Amino acid sequence: MKQLELKIPPLALVAVFAVSMWLQASLTPALSFSGAWQVLLATLLAIVGATIACAGVLAFRRAQTTVNPTSPESSSSVVSDGIYGYSRNPMYVGFFLWLLAVAALLGNVLALLWLPLFVSYINRYQIVPEERALNAHFGAEYSAYLARVRRWI
Repeated sequence: MKQLELKIPPLALVAVFAVSMWLQASLTPALSFSGAWQVLLATLLAIVGATIACAGVLAFRRAQTTVNPTSPESSSSVVSDGIYGYSRNPMYVGFFLWLLAVAALLGNVLALLWLPLFVSYINRYQIVPEERALNAHFGAEYSAYLARVRRWI
C-alpha cells in the first residue's frame, strides 16, 4: 500500500484516531471505567504531548526547514539538536501522548487498542518514507543521525 505513504497529514490522522476512539468508547460502555484521576491524567498527558510536539516544531522553525510531513524532500537541513537529540520524531511522540490523553479521558479499555494501531500506521506510512527521503536527500549526515538517535524515545 505504497500509495498511503506520506499522504495523510499526521495531525489529521490524530483527529481520525481520536474520533475512532470516541466511537469505540460509545459502542462499548460496559468496558468503561471512571475515576477522579482521569481528567488530571488526561490534562497532564495532553500538556506533555503538546510541549514535546511544539518543541519539535520550534526546532524546525529555528533551523528554517519545513514542518510539512508530506514532503520531507523539501527539508533544507538535518535538525539534530534540542529535542531532536532525544527523539527523531518528537511531534509524533507528542501526538501519541495526545491520543493517550484521549484514551484516559474516555476511560474505555478498548480505546487503548487504537494506540498501537496509530504507532504502526505512523511507522509504516509516515516515518519509514520520511527516513527514506531524508536519507536520499542528506546522505551520510542523516545516516549518522539515524544511528545516533532513537526513532521514538
